[in-house]
Amino acid sequence: MSSKIEKIISEIEEYLDGCKPQAFSGSKKIIVEKDIIDEMLVELRMSTPEEVKRYQKIIASKEAILGDAQSQAEKLLEDTRYQTQQMVEESSVMQQAYAQAQAILEEAQDKAQTIVDNAVSDANNIREGAMQYTDSALGNLQTIISHTMSEVQARYDAYISQMRSSYEVISANRRELNSGSPDAEGAPAADDEEEFSVNLPKMDE
Repeated sequence: MSSKIEKIISEIEEYLDGCKPQAFSGSKKIIVEKDIIDEMLVELRMSTPEEVKRYQKIIASKEAILGDAQSQAEKLLEDTRYQTQQMVEESSVMQQAYAQAQAILEEAQDKAQTIVDNAVSDANNIREGAMQYTDSALGNLQTIISHTMSEVQARYDAYISQMRSSYEVISANRRELNSGSPDAEGAPAADDEEEFSVNLPKMDE
């Protein structure tokens, strides 16, 4: 069973597989174009309500199947009752006709029950299959989003680490510069300057 959500998920997986690995990270980190992944996620969010509506239509078909089966069963019983009544009225041996009519009626009731039972089984199978498919598609989506969030968090962490390293080098250079200046005694020490700090909100994994 294919769907638009499944197609978009496949496209996201293919895109992530084709992304270049980040330098010095082996194959654990990749470089992702933010605009491209954002566009795919927007399309995925827009397609999800359509898939939910499709699922609801599949579930609604269960009622149609049961209604049709019930109608067939009732028609069968009605036709059988009419036939048996005709047999009783036309037969000269009333007792024999009644026994035969009862046997035919019981057989018709068994057939009607079989029709209803089969319809219930088919409707339940359709509902179970639709639920399993939808859960699988949403599970794949959840996995992809989790991996993407981890990659973005790793890139931000690496960026902040580089910024801190550069900041420490600049601070050390300033301290060295001030230590050799004639006005070093009156100049503010680099250690007295406000410490560089950037706090980013952590993403849930």
